[in-house]
Amino acid sequence: MTGKGGRDMVSVTRSLTGKLIVLIGGILLVGITALSYFAIANHRDYLMKNLLAQGDKLSTTIKLGTHYAMMLNSRDDITQIITNIGSQEGIESLRIYNKEGQIKFSNNQAEVDSVTNIRDEACFVCHRVEPPLVNLELSERTRLFEGPDGFRRLGIIAPIHNEPGCVGECHFHPPEKQVLGAIDFVVSLARTDGEIITLERRLMFFTAFIFIVISGAIYVFMVKVIRKPIMELVRGTRLIARGEPNPDIDVRQDDEVGLLASSITSMGRAIAAKQAELNRQRDEYQNLFARVPCIITVQDRNYRLIRYNREFAEKFKPRPGDFCYHAYKNRTSKCPDCPVEQTFATNRSHTSEESGPDKDGNMRHWLVTTSPITNEAGEVVAAMEMCLDITPRKELERELTKSEQKYQAIFSNIPNPVFVLDHETLNILDCNQSVEAVYGITRERLMSSSFLDLFRPSERERYARELREHEVIDRAVHMAAEGRRIFVTIRVSPSEYGGHKVWLVTTSDITKRLETEQKFIQAGKMATLGEMAAGVAHELNQPLTVIKAASGFILGRVGRGQEVPPELLADLAREVDGHVDRASRIINHLREFGRKPDMQLSPAQANDILRRALDIFSQQLKLREIEVVFDLAENLPPVMADAGRLEQVFVNLLINARDAIEERWAAAPPGDEGKRITLETRQEDGQVVIRMADNGAGIPKGVMERIFEPFFTTKKVGKGTGLGLSISYGIIQDMGGSIKVDSAEGRGTAFTISLPRAEDGNG
Repeated sequence: MTGKGGRDMVSVTRSLTGKLIVLIGGILLVGITALSYFAIANHRDYLMKNLLAQGDKLSTTIKLGTHYAMMLNSRDDITQIITNIGSQEGIESLRIYNKEGQIKFSNNQAEVDSVTNIRDEACFVCHRVEPPLVNLELSERTRLFEGPDGFRRLGIIAPIHNEPGCVGECHFHPPEKQVLGAIDFVVSLARTDGEIITLERRLMFFTAFIFIVISGAIYVFMVKVIRKPIMELVRGTRLIARGEPNPDIDVRQDDEVGLLASSITSMGRAIAAKQAELNRQRDEYQNLFARVPCIITVQDRNYRLIRYNREFAEKFKPRPGDFCYHAYKNRTSKCPDCPVEQTFATNRSHTSEESGPDKDGNMRHWLVTTSPITNEAGEVVAAMEMCLDITPRKELERELTKSEQKYQAIFSNIPNPVFVLDHETLNILDCNQSVEAVYGITRERLMSSSFLDLFRPSERERYARELREHEVIDRAVHMAAEGRRIFVTIRVSPSEYGGHKVWLVTTSDITKRLETEQKFIQAGKMATLGEMAAGVAHELNQPLTVIKAASGFILGRVGRGQEVPPELLADLAREVDGHVDRASRIINHLREFGRKPDMQLSPAQANDILRRALDIFSQQLKLREIEVVFDLAENLPPVMADAGRLEQVFVNLLINARDAIEERWAAAPPGDEGKRITLETRQEDGQVVIRMADNGAGIPKGVMERIFEPFFTTKKVGKGTGLGLSISYGIIQDMGGSIKVDSAEGRGTAFTISLPRAEDGNG
């Protein structure tokens, strides 16, 4: 291939088109030549056969024409016939030989009676054997020879057989002679050969013309249909080779070449897409290699730097042809334990941790990984070394060690007990030193036990479930050393310990706080009892009055000596007995209310507790003209509560309602509106709701948020302790409920208590 005009050209002899033209032209030339040859040969044979047939007919005609003259032995007639026939165009000679080879008749009178050699060309066909042949085929009786003018001659010899008519008195031919002589005539083939030559020339011209036309058509076809599209395909493939994504291949053919062009175009696009992807991956690799946040170098077997990334260049600023040990550590020889050397020795990757001063003299730490680089023969020609600077991590490890030591000290010295529990079994994996101070149990003993062992046996199953479901467990009972019982608040949070899921549990000893709260509650009860004293006096005054009246009536009748009718005495006794029972219930109620039991939650009926709390104040409220309106729901489900504590809450709220109503009416009677306390219960969203509302003075808006604080009160000095609502709030919270207040100054206050329903099994 040679460059010409900026474009590679293929020589004709080496081009596919030239080869196809030569091949097809050669085949076409051979084919047409063979066809022409066989056509000429066939035509020549046809002419020769035709000439032979005509010659045979002519010889037969001559024999027939001379037959009669021969029968009459009329030589003049025979001579005339021979002369006439021999004068015809194309007949060179016409002779009649006798058996001895003497020319008896001829169109050339000069040769009559001359004798020829019996072995010459004309006579040889019969006299080549002895005795001479009698019967010959036409092909054996013909001969071709060239005349002096260069044209061929056709000679035909026809034997003259002895016939019965030739034997007799008039003739001298004996009957045993079969052949009397022969007619030999020679015809010039000049005209025939001229026709053959003309035919050959025409065929040759026609062959050349057809060859040139067909070759030209093939050439045009090959150029347009094959060469031009192929050159276009070559141009397209070169564009593809240069990276053109969409080569413009102008081939508009619906054949295999067009399909090939379409395939090459698709291939070009696919190659371009693949090349783009390869370029992207190459660029990505180069960017990764250059920007990866670790040090990467490629070194030859002499530890000379072949290639390195940006991180290495910025940190160490190597010189061209620098050695790794000099660039890394400013050494003049390789490091004693060189992982690159090990890679060259073993043909495998190696990992190590290196430490040493950098160019600035600062101590650095690296995590080194090496990998062999091989050539096509599989020989290790270089090594890649990747160094991850772990100096910050080392510093962080030191800081982490200090931090762990610090937090371990904090963990050990937290004043509250801290436990690390197994996530599944709740076994104690670790605990701090405060455990021994609070529980009186050594840390070593707890480390081999379950956290559930600190609970009472009957409660372990319940607390095992609550530890996994709740973040805070309040007022749990733990068993300390020597059977001592303590109350704790447990806080649970999920965490990790040594790579495993654990529960981090903190306990707070609230035993003393509960004792203090109990004192506050008891003080509140005593204050409430003081408030209840007037109500109790009213409640006891009625049965005492009835008893006094009955006893006075009986004593008067007895003093006057009058007999008391049995029916009347029985009525008086029953009345006295009923009022004595009423007084006993009030006294027992006060005794139970004033006791100091631990809180025990159990199913309780809120309506009954509300009525019982009101019993103490019913007479007192009547005397103060305070109406109590009931709106209690029927079939109210029980609640989980401590009945005594809940009654204390209701009593505190009734006292506050009474005082608020008295305060409002003392300031300015509201006219026709009556004093009223409304008690309402209902079931709502799975809870029991108790609402106590009054139409008293209300709570000022500025102090609404403080009414549940201990020792806070809006009453005058000497009228309240400020503990009632605070204690009530704590009691409701301990029962798992809530208490809310809604008040409008000068119009009244409503307290709403929500308590959880007791479970079906406890109801």
